[in-house]
Amino acid sequence: MKRSRIADFLALIVLWFVVVFILFRCQPAQAEVIDVEKLVYAIGKAENSKTHPYGIMQKYKHTTPKQACANTVKRRLKGFKGTPEAFIKHLAKSYCPLSDKRDTGHLNQYWVKNVSYYYFKGLGA
Repeated sequence: MKRSRIADFLALIVLWFVVVFILFRCQPAQAEVIDVEKLVYAIGKAENSKTHPYGIMQKYKHTTPKQACANTVKRRLKGFKGTPEAFIKHLAKSYCPLSDKRDTGHLNQYWVKNVSYYYFKGLGA
């Protein structure tokens, strides 16, 4: 009878270690950090506009277009959990919506692809 209690106890310990191992291995992946400066650079390169740098349509009294872009990115980042790819798509919905009437050349459809290119493959920030 003692052997079965010892065997049961050992089996229980092994099972406990397996469960603990699985729980620690199955932790959700940490979200990638989104580099705001790099993303602002990518937006500036993708927008490539002399009249509306960084895609900023209005003039600010005390803020540069680059800073206005960075402010928008930081504001949209609050509470966002996901990959940089997902964030660029999320940002596009408000930064350059496909339904924008000012987009007469239908260029907003390329925004995600272009910003992603400069963010992930573009040279330097």
